[in-house]
Amino acid sequence: MKNIKAIGLILLALLTGLAAAVYAAGWISRQSGIASNKVVVAAVDIELGSRVNAQMLSTVDWPSGSVPNGSFSEVKALDDRVVKVGVLRGEAIIEGKLAPVGTQGGLSAVIASGKRAMTVRVNDVVGVAGFALPGNYVDVMVNAQQDKGRGEDALQISKTVLEKVLVLAVAQEANRDDTKPKVVSAVTLELSLEDSEKLDLARSVGTLSLVLRNQMDKTTVSTGGITKGQLFGEKAVVQVSTAAAPAPVRPRVHRAGPAAQPSECVEVIQNAARSLACF
Repeated sequence: MKNIKAIGLILLALLTGLAAAVYAAGWISRQSGIASNKVVVAAVDIELGSRVNAQMLSTVDWPSGSVPNGSFSEVKALDDRVVKVGVLRGEAIIEGKLAPVGTQGGLSAVIASGKRAMTVRVNDVVGVAGFALPGNYVDVMVNAQQDKGRGEDALQISKTVLEKVLVLAVAQEANRDDTKPKVVSAVTLELSLEDSEKLDLARSVGTLSLVLRNQMDKTTVSTGGITKGQLFGEKAVVQVSTAAAPAPVRPRVHRAGPAAQPSECVEVIQNAARSLACF
């Protein structure tokens, strides 16, 4: 009886294994019938601004129906091209991630057309405690003395001069995949030519500060800045000019007596000389 049960279990196992083998063979045959194309992908992580070479790339079979637009089928088509964004291992290389043909490697390949890169010195506080990383957006604020007219005191003012400025690099690093804060001594910003001039003037007249902002926030707010008096709620002092006091009027003098006597006297001031005229 025991032998019959053992034989039955063996036969069941054989049938199960045979069914699995048939299913696997059918699945493989179906997969081999799907059309595929060769697509060039990154064999290693490639940092933005890097020049691509054959050792960084490889090709894989990609289903024809989902080949990325702008992808490449041959590695040699990417010789000496420069990536303008970071590319992760296994990610397809497409034209949109590459700088124009002939671009040299480095940070200059990352700068958008019509923009400029400018570096400003920062410290651990100005640099938003190291959280101003490549790819983040910041506002630039200046604290300086405001010029006043002759005879007026200069006012200390703090004002936002630039908004939504892209951070290209911190110190010597431009990798945007890192999210850990880094305390650095300099930050490179992407600016228009006009904004570059504003930043250059601002750093020469006062102290700069960076204000980290939400990457999705595109709104701009125009402010007039704030002075020390406005910050502490001081009231403006009104200057009152004092006019020369009028000369006192001498009282009338009445003299009694039969003879006609002068009844009024007036003090006359002429050419710094004083005289008394009575009538």
